[in-house]
Amino acid sequence: MVCCAIQFSGGHVMTQAQRDITRKLRVFSSAQQIGNVSKACRYFSVGRQSFYEWKKAYADRGEPGRINSKPCPRNPALRTPPAIEEKVLHLRRTYPLGQTSISRYLERYHRIKISYRFVYLILVRHGMNRLPRNAKERAVQTHRYEKQVPGHHIQVDVKLLIFEAPDEKKIRRFQYTAMDDATRVKALRIYRKHT
Repeated sequence: MVCCAIQFSGGHVMTQAQRDITRKLRVFSSAQQIGNVSKACRYFSVGRQSFYEWKKAYADRGEPGRINSKPCPRNPALRTPPAIEEKVLHLRRTYPLGQTSISRYLERYHRIKISYRFVYLILVRHGMNRLPRNAKERAVQTHRYEKQVPGHHIQVDVKLLIFEAPDEKKIRRFQYTAMDDATRVKALRIYRKHT
């Protein structure tokens, strides 16, 4: 176990493991003196579940049970690829976007699916998780898809319309809208059938 050591003015060096043990002993002795585990845990800001886990570890393993176990090793396979990390950091530097906005932008414009939680972890790792207080949100510059020659490309959209007749029956109609990409001229018509 890797322990960091602290040297006190008297020359005594205390390792991280020794500090953990000392803290646990203080919590145990306080709980015993007060006679109330909940109060002792509240005073030392320790969860009761942790208290009982420490107690069980000591009962099972003795003194070595008082040393905190090693944390779970990091799995490099779960880490976000560097190329995606760089895109996240670039977006954060260029535009003051939040983690959700960055996640949506990457999915929409780069077809990269990454959860906002992973975006947050990347920003934390690089110390960029907080936006500056004076940062104003800037719109992301996007290029509108359009054609140069009229009639070359037409967008067609269908919308379902529901009307209520005087006899309270619902009438379904379909609105077809066609728009020319070059001139942005629209034409629409309502039909009875979706075909």
